[in-house]
Amino acid sequence: MKEEGGRPLSQDPLDLLGRDLMLRVLNNLDARSVARCLAVSLSWNRVASSDLLWTSKCEELWNGKAHIPRLSLVQGVSKLDAYSLSVMDGKRTRIVKDDLCDHVWEFHFTKVAPEYWRNLDPYWKGNGPPMHRYFHKDGSQTADPGDKVWGGHECCYTIVTSIIGEGKIREHYVRINRWLPLAVSRKQDWSWEMSNNFYCYSSVPDPCKEGGTGPLFLVM
Repeated sequence: MKEEGGRPLSQDPLDLLGRDLMLRVLNNLDARSVARCLAVSLSWNRVASSDLLWTSKCEELWNGKAHIPRLSLVQGVSKLDAYSLSVMDGKRTRIVKDDLCDHVWEFHFTKVAPEYWRNLDPYWKGNGPPMHRYFHKDGSQTADPGDKVWGGHECCYTIVTSIIGEGKIREHYVRINRWLPLAVSRKQDWSWEMSNNFYCYSSVPDPCKEGGTGPLFLVM
C-alpha cells in the first residue's frame, strides 16, 4: 500500500528489521505465537522454523519433565518437529513396551493393602529407600536384590489394549502374572503411573537419559 506520493504506508516487519533481529523478537514469544507466524508467508516461515529459535522452545518445554521422548531426539529431526512430536507424545496415555523397559519403576502398596504387606514396604514404614521394579524386553520383571516383598519368584508382564471403531481405545492395562490389572495413567510431567487397589508403580524421572525414552515412532 502506498500514499499518493508513492511513500509506503506499511512494510513487512521482516523486511524492516531483517532476519537476525526478527529472530530475537520471535524468541520473546511463546511457542504457540511463533507457530502462528509460520503461516504468514514463505519468508516468515523460513525464519519462524529456525532451529536457533526452536532449540530454546524445546528446552522450555522439556524443563521439569520426567521423561524426554526418544522420537524428539532422533538425529536429523528439526527442532520445530522435535517440539511438535514432544507435545503429541506428552499427551499419549497408551503405554508400550519401550516405556516399561526404559524406566526404573518405584513400587509401593496402597493404603487398602493388607497390613502385613505394608509392614514390609519402606514407603509406609519410612525405614529405607523405595522398592524398585524393572521390566525387560523378554517380558520378564525383576526387583532389587534383597527385596523382602519380591521373594525371588518369576514374573512376566503383558500389555493389553482393545480398540474399537475409529481407533478409540476401549480398554488398556498392564497385567503382571495373573494379578489384578494395572490401570495406566499419565501425569502432567509426562511420567507414568500404573495402579490397582493394592499396589502402585510410578516411573522414576530420567530426563537426562541419553537418547531419550519411549517409542521411536509416534503412538496414537
